[in-house]
Amino acid sequence: MQRTGERTAAAPVPTHCPYCALQCGMNLTPADGGTVEVSERADFPVNRGALCGKGRTAPAVLASGARLTSPLVRSDDGALVPAGWDEALDRIARNLVRTRAEYGADALGVFGGGGLTNEKAYALGKFARVVLGTSQIDYNGRFCMSSAAAAGTRAFGLDRGLPFPLEDIPKTGCVILVGSNPAETMPPSLRYFSELRENGGTLIVVDPRRTRTADQADLHLAPRPGTDLALALGLLHLVVAEGRVDEAYVEERTTGWEEARAAAMAHWPEYVERITGVPVPELREAVRLFCAPDAAMVLTARGPEQQAKGTDTVGAWINLCLATGRAGRPRSGYGCLTGQGNGQGGREHGQKADQLPGYRKLTDPAARRHVAGVWGVDPDSLPGPGRSAYELLDALGTDIRSLLVMGSNPVVSAPRAAHVEGRLRSLDFLAVCDVVLSETAELADVVLPVTQWAEETGTTTSLEGRVLLRRRAITPPDGVRGDLEVLHGLAARLGVAKGFPTEPEEVFEELRRASAGGPADYSGIDYGRLAEENGVFWPCPATGAGAGDGSVPHPGTPHPGTPDPDTPHPGTPDPDTPHPGTPDPDTAHPETPDPDTAHPEISNPGTRHPGTPHPGTPRLFLDRFATDDGRARFVPVTHRPSAEEPDAEYPVLLTTGRVVAQYQSGAQTRRVAELNAAAPGPFVELHPRLAARLGAAEGDPLAVVSRRGRAVAPARITTGIRPDTVFMPFHWPGEGRANTLTNPALDPTSRMPEFKVCAVRVETVRVETVPR
Repeated sequence: MQRTGERTAAAPVPTHCPYCALQCGMNLTPADGGTVEVSERADFPVNRGALCGKGRTAPAVLASGARLTSPLVRSDDGALVPAGWDEALDRIARNLVRTRAEYGADALGVFGGGGLTNEKAYALGKFARVVLGTSQIDYNGRFCMSSAAAAGTRAFGLDRGLPFPLEDIPKTGCVILVGSNPAETMPPSLRYFSELRENGGTLIVVDPRRTRTADQADLHLAPRPGTDLALALGLLHLVVAEGRVDEAYVEERTTGWEEARAAAMAHWPEYVERITGVPVPELREAVRLFCAPDAAMVLTARGPEQQAKGTDTVGAWINLCLATGRAGRPRSGYGCLTGQGNGQGGREHGQKADQLPGYRKLTDPAARRHVAGVWGVDPDSLPGPGRSAYELLDALGTDIRSLLVMGSNPVVSAPRAAHVEGRLRSLDFLAVCDVVLSETAELADVVLPVTQWAEETGTTTSLEGRVLLRRRAITPPDGVRGDLEVLHGLAARLGVAKGFPTEPEEVFEELRRASAGGPADYSGIDYGRLAEENGVFWPCPATGAGAGDGSVPHPGTPHPGTPDPDTPHPGTPDPDTPHPGTPDPDTAHPETPDPDTAHPEISNPGTRHPGTPHPGTPRLFLDRFATDDGRARFVPVTHRPSAEEPDAEYPVLLTTGRVVAQYQSGAQTRRVAELNAAAPGPFVELHPRLAARLGAAEGDPLAVVSRRGRAVAPARITTGIRPDTVFMPFHWPGEGRANTLTNPALDPTSRMPEFKVCAVRVETVRVETVPR
């Protein structure tokens, strides 16, 4: 019996971490001070209860001292001062209207984030195109996975970070991990690679640094930064020369092999060694380890992707998978380790410059008709594709005069960051929605304090393509509103009174209809299923047979049982009625099948009955690829130099990355004392030989100088990096900001900047002694 005055213990709320794309499961229990306590959630299969330090300490940012709790507006004397919500929203609306009237709709820009929930990303894209009428919207996810997405779409007809669950990794025979350091970027995932080796498989890590992940590898290849493309081509050359091509697979399931083979044969081993610095015996050993088992995988991350040739680089690794029969087969395939918390979902539902919800193309007339029908607008009123992320930021203050930023901190995270900061300062008007006063928010004319993950409900899509439900555990502080409330308030002030609900589930119901029949079809997913099933893998059409067996129709072709894109969703009322719900599917959902176990209900789609809930698609491409003819496409690629090569003035290569205790631009993690104690600031990692040439000792301040600027940080000397390369983490602003140095040269297909390689010189910094 509860005594008077005793507090009733709140039940733990199952949810997911706010940080990386693993979206680790966790339980939250409300605690004193408006925060929560984190505890293990062992039933979620991805992390099985394990959390890294960032996830474990995430509640610290909920504390009032770390976050914004009132709107801020720029006063006449230039200071940011507290204001009421009506005043802040009125000021934003007034400036957006003025800019549009004076310069046109495309003078309005919107910059989103890969951490926004699916509901927010969807609503933000709709807001830009329907309310503002602008084409100028993109998001920081362009800086993360866009090259892998472009290469995957080009080869397979569809982009989903991992076409298989993480649980398949320990069951394969070999993994080549290219430019990824999960031991620091997503620590709970490292167990999959450890289990791979415990099961007798092998791990090959490709990285110019001897990272914590490389320490776990059976073979570590350390190429010169910017040469991953040559390395992949050299391995494919050896596959051909040693007779290891799976000829039957190539004949049955691919096209374009002859051209790709000819391109690879121009990259013989000794030539590749000269380009990459990887010895020929190591190249041969990598091919032997990769081809020996029946199943193998290649997984890429930002290393090969954040290059001005990132799409071709990833394409070369995909070609290696295809030539050896390693794609679209059980326990095999190519995958991308997506970085941001909703990096996958964020690029599927409309905040990207060239996309509409459901991963539809903005240039596709059928896609425009379908989405416009859901939104209740004329398809011709939707603007066309706009600028990519860096190009949008580069146009600030000239073509783009006012900008709304939601969930991003480009002052720290963008390439050529000092230039981008200058462009932000040149705007006529800047509004930022964030949980903290980030470096970008500090420049704003209006800052809106918004809710965090524990204070709101919404969905995210993990790196596996698993759609997940985050649940609200606590009430946000007074003065804080959700991003959906912000968009609702702005839309109303701009003359659109309907169509922007504030309830996440209502937004998701509309997203389901908008995605129906698209490549990323969520129409068979609802909040009830997500709560019951620990997530559902897309594509998941509303009813009927199809992708549950791994088959994926050509994009634009509706899945069986999915509404035609030009036909209203069953039960959809007049488009003027905002966001109606859709009928809930049956609650019985089959468990995820093992790829090697015959499952009669799934292996024979014809046995499924109309109206049967679709089980989701944990494994893609097992029967066909998402191309017109169901075949994967080889794309011939050749090595080319990086956009900026070393020379006499800038003789060293810079590469950038993350450390385990910080996340992305650090806007949130730098406010957590425990994480700052572990990683208090930037550093310059360099080899002892380079340090000796400079006369630098451990901890000495070093200046790293590129053609774009100068950054200063203490030396960290290690034999775990190439002598011709230095490394800097990119989490910090100020004089140690690594992205001051990075090169905005863009990939011609993905428009990815070349974060991972640029030419620099390194100088010692003279420390002036202060007289006593």
